[in-house]
Parts: sequence; C-alpha cells; structure tokens
Amino acid sequence: MRILIAALLATASILSPINGWAQSVDVEATIKTVDVSKLSLTLDDGKTYKVPEEFNFDGLTAGVKVVVFYTVVDGNRVVDDLEIVQ
Repeated sequence: MRILIAALLATASILSPINGWAQSVDVEATIKTVDVSKLSLTLDDGKTYKVPEEFNFDGLTAGVKVVVFYTVVDGNRVVDDLEIVQ
C-alpha cells in the first residue's frame, strides 16, 4: 500500500506543472481595436484576443480599460471572461 501511495504522489508531482499551463491568465489593459467580424479584440499590449461567437460586444470600444481572463489554445489567446474597469 505504501508503494501505491508513493507512486500516486510521484505521478501527481510530475503532472502538476502541466495543470499550470491550462489555467486561465489575466491581463489589465486598454482596448485598442474591436473587430466584431473576426471576433477579436486587440489591446494596448499589442496582443490579439479571440472571443467566442456568443460574445457580447456592448460597451466595448477603443479606449475602454478592461481586465481580460484568457487561456492560450493552439497559440491563440482565447477570452474566458472580460470585465470593464470602472
């Protein structure tokens, strides 16, 4: 039983860095451009963020400060959540 527990703990410690890659990251920046046809936002950090098809662009224009929570999928930054900073 000890060997089984030790093996499980070793496996968990080896795989734990992989979990960190899949987690959402956040950035606070100002919107530079909004492209509704391409479903993307470009922020003043120079990065482009893809949004899902059902994304609501209401209130999002150039110059609005936002916090974007995103995940990198196939090299693209995909928005998980977005909050407007007041």
